[in-house]
Amino acid sequence: MTDKTMTPDEVVGRLRSGMTLGIGGWGSRRKPMALVRALLRSEITDLTVISYGGPDVGLLAAAGRVRRLIAPFATLDSVPLEPHFRAAREGGSLALTEYDEAMFMWGLHAAANRLPFLPVRAGLGSDVMRVNPELRTVTSPYADGEEFVAVPALRMDAALVHLNRADRLGNAQYLGPDPYFDDLFCEAADSAYVSCEQLVESAELAKSGPPQSLLVSRHSVTGVVETPNGAHFTSCAPDYERDEAFQKLYATTPWPEFAARFLSGAGEHDYQSAVRTWQEEQR
Repeated sequence: MTDKTMTPDEVVGRLRSGMTLGIGGWGSRRKPMALVRALLRSEITDLTVISYGGPDVGLLAAAGRVRRLIAPFATLDSVPLEPHFRAAREGGSLALTEYDEAMFMWGLHAAANRLPFLPVRAGLGSDVMRVNPELRTVTSPYADGEEFVAVPALRMDAALVHLNRADRLGNAQYLGPDPYFDDLFCEAADSAYVSCEQLVESAELAKSGPPQSLLVSRHSVTGVVETPNGAHFTSCAPDYERDEAFQKLYATTPWPEFAARFLSGAGEHDYQSAVRTWQEEQR
């Protein structure tokens, strides 16, 4: 048995500029924000990011760390379009590979199963093929002869995900309404790092929810990080909902001002402290 516990900075210490990095969660829901903030404290840049994009994409784009984004969207959910992603696209500071949601999911499946691609119907007859001229089609070898889009595997050098509970071995559990494909991100990556709200004993995972809630298995996990409130300001149901007031602040504050107040500290503790100070000011 291996204890895989790490700190956020130890995780980032294993990443390098130029990597292809997958980030789990969905929009502004259960994003590994503490790990993203640790990444912002490093000098790592020139990343290809694969994500159902939310503020993870926005933060990294605003800081100039993303060379290419592969995503079906970049949203804050209650704010339809992630504002810093939008600014980066309009300014031409990052390239975008935009897939249909189903195409993106099957790209994850292909990578998780070590296949070069998977055939899908999604995308045919749409502008997805026009804006992604590198995509190819394949013809069924059977009597139907049907044409499909050959979605390439979304392989990653590393993946970051956030779950509700985990043990020290790398088994991780979600307790909210949706798995958000975090297991596929872990399986599709050469290394995967799980942050969690709480580290528990392995036996406690079985007591906390049904078997299907044990989403991520230790064989696909390189490191585990306990980061209470580590998905803030995104939601991590049932532990907490999205911090809508803070998200509005993030979306409407000029980036230099937001970064100086909330992201200039030496670690996650400084971020959480700055957030608490701001929340007290609103009362």
